[in-house]
Order: sequence, then C-alpha cells, then structure tokens
Amino acid sequence: MHKNPANLHSAELPFGKAYVFYSNAAERRCTACLLLELDPVDLVRGGQQLEEYVNDRPYVASSYLTVAMGRIFGTALAGNCQKRPELVDTKLPLEITVEVIRARGGADILHKLFDPLGYHVGAMPIPLDEKFADWGASPYFRLTLGAHTTIHDVLSHLYVLLPVLDDEKHYYIGDAEVDKLLRRGEGWLGNHPHRELIVQRYLKRKPSLIDRALTRLLDEENAAVDARESKTEQAALAEKDLERPMTLHTQRLNQVAAKLKALEAKSILDLGCGEGKLLRRLLADRTFERIVGMDVSHRSLEAAASRLRLDRLPERHRKRLELIQGSLLYRDKRLSGFDAAVLIEVIEHLDPPRLLALERVLFELARPRHIIITTPNREYNVLFPTLPPGRMRHNDHRFEWTRAEFSAWAENTAARFGYQVVFEPVGPVDSQHGAPSQMAVFSLPIGGAE
Repeated sequence: MHKNPANLHSAELPFGKAYVFYSNAAERRCTACLLLELDPVDLVRGGQQLEEYVNDRPYVASSYLTVAMGRIFGTALAGNCQKRPELVDTKLPLEITVEVIRARGGADILHKLFDPLGYHVGAMPIPLDEKFADWGASPYFRLTLGAHTTIHDVLSHLYVLLPVLDDEKHYYIGDAEVDKLLRRGEGWLGNHPHRELIVQRYLKRKPSLIDRALTRLLDEENAAVDARESKTEQAALAEKDLERPMTLHTQRLNQVAAKLKALEAKSILDLGCGEGKLLRRLLADRTFERIVGMDVSHRSLEAAASRLRLDRLPERHRKRLELIQGSLLYRDKRLSGFDAAVLIEVIEHLDPPRLLALERVLFELARPRHIIITTPNREYNVLFPTLPPGRMRHNDHRFEWTRAEFSAWAENTAARFGYQVVFEPVGPVDSQHGAPSQMAVFSLPIGGAE
C-alpha cells in the first residue's frame, strides 16, 4: 500500500489488467481503489472461465480479485514494508468497501464470516431486474466493513473470505491451496467459529484437502494448548490446593458418575477428559458399555492412557474404552449417538464466542439424550481463605458464574435446543453462598432424541 498517490498504478494479469488509484490522499484520510478490468470473451476463449460469454465475473469480487490483490498489494499482504516497518503492526481506523460481492448464503453469511473478526458489517442488497423476479432473492451485495485493525489483517481476511463468499474459483484447486489458506489464515482462521465452513468452501469441498487443512489447524491449536498448559500448571496446582480441604474434585467425579448411573446411560462421552479420572471410575462399573474420552490436548490423552494403563487392560475392558483427540468447537460425527455427554469444569475455560460454538456442536449436532455440565460457583469464592478478593480460582478461567448466571444460561440453552434442565449443588452447601461447584443436568424429553 506504500505507493505514490499521485500516480496511476497498473499491472498486467493473465486474465486482465488491475489498476490502483487514490481518490483521496489527505493528511487525515486516504482512499486507495483497486479496479480489476476483465474481458469475459477472453476468459472463455483462454480457458480461464468455463461459463458462457455472458456472466457476472467482470462485475463481482471473486478469486480473480484476490489474485490481483496478491500481485498489487503483495508486500502489504505479507506484512512487509521496508520504508516504514513500524506501520505494519499499527492498527488504523479502516473502512473497506466491496462494490459487488456474490454472497452464497445471503447477508447472514457476511455477518457469520466478518463479525467474529471484529468488523462492523454493512450488507446492502443489490436487487435483480424485475424481469428476473422469479429467480428469487438476489445473491449480490455491496459490502462495507469497518474496524480498528492493521492493513495486513484486512488484506488477509479479504484474500481468504472473498472466494469463500463467492463459493467459486477460476483455477485448479490442489495441494498448494492448503498451504496458501493456512498461510493467509495464520493468526485468525484457527480461532474462527466458522472455520470449517471457510475451509470447505475455500478448498471447493475436496475431502482430502479439507481433512489435511483441518488436521493442520488442529495441530496448531494443540501446540497452543500445550504451551498454555505448561504456563498454567502452577495455577492448576494452586487450584487443587485451594479446594483440597473439601476434596471437591473427588466429590465432583463421584457425583457425576452416580448421576450417569441413575440416568441409566450406557454410552458415555467425556468431553475435556483430561487425564482420565472420570473415565477410570466409569470403566470400573460394567453398566457403562461404551466410554469415550475426548480432549484437544495430545499430552492430556497420553497421560490418560498411562493412568488407565490402556496397554495392559483386559480385552473386555479395552473394547469399552476409547480415547480420541478433537475440539469441542467443531462438528464431529464421532460425537453422535451417545446416551450422555459430560463436561466437568470445562465451559469456564472458553471465551464467550467459543461457548456459543460449543452449544451448537453439543446440543444441536451431537445431541445426546443427557448432558451433564459442572462449573465453579463464583459466590463461594469468598469462603476460600487463600483466594484474594476478585480473583478467579484458575488463571485460565475466562469467567466464573454465580448460581443465577449459570441458571439463566442453562435454562436459555435448554429452551433453544429442546432440552429440560435441573440443577444440583456440588460440595458442601453454605446457607448464604451455596456450594463451591454447580451442576446442570440436561435431558431430552421422551421421544426428543435424534
């Protein structure tokens, strides 16, 4: 973007010509325009476009535009600026306008993709001519984005998401596209709540490429989790020391195991199973016929395998137990078909946007007959003599709810997804502050399981 605003800049491309000009270049405001000129006849004759001569490619933002961005704004897209390197990471009040974008999924998908990235999104529909009214709603929009961010981030987001919105690409999709996607999505794609949709569309729904991209993203997430775990091990030990006088963790595990048995659940999914302490209790009771523990951390799963002595278990027990690596935030067919799912002290480690993703994955997509969730009761924290006022029990907790807050969330979630919910205290109950932990048991009404 570091160009002379007084000049007209241009570049020849295999499918046309790109121009950059500055309609405004004042001290406090600068507007750079990228114009891509395509000839639909040349596209068809040259094999760049496999459609008819009359098509929308010259008029909409598509993969042609992203190729032009890579050519014209290549250094900015890579996060480089030799003359002004200090500006690369400087956040600026930016406004972006894409005059015409074909959004397969309407205005909703524009918000789905850009809202989580911190943009203020404006989507103005561009109506079709009245003679085409029977075609249905127009897929074309004028997209405006506003954010306080870096130019590098804006260009990276647009580079990936414009062809995702258009749901089309003009070139062959091969192995190199996976590397390109992960390179341009570094730092934000792995945390996006709709990353699976982005990956599927960007890679044109090619299963082998999608699996490779999602696996690499998950590996990156695991590395981040492992790094975070190493930093918070002391905090975890401090939390155990804090609660040791009441053996609260043991009470949680015993109470959850007893509740699963009372619900007559035969197949159990322990989400965020950690080192497998609940799994060990369930494995000792033969009424639980299928037990699956899932965690995002490879290291935790290895510790669980060691604790459970998987390599030395009798065959009849080994067949009942499975450890799988995966994320709670993305649809996973392996999570379907269970009588009950358990999340013990898990949700408080998630940021609110990720909690929304978990709700959909668990309550809508996996949809077990019963779901048991425990979480700390913040009101009880004042009774821990070694916990400073206002501090949470663990450095990695994103929140700790009061009983009223947990009840409101659970009742709203149950109503949204067709569950019923009841609550139980976990641990000794104080007359004023309640119990140290709280448990919600969600159940589908008879005939509500899918």
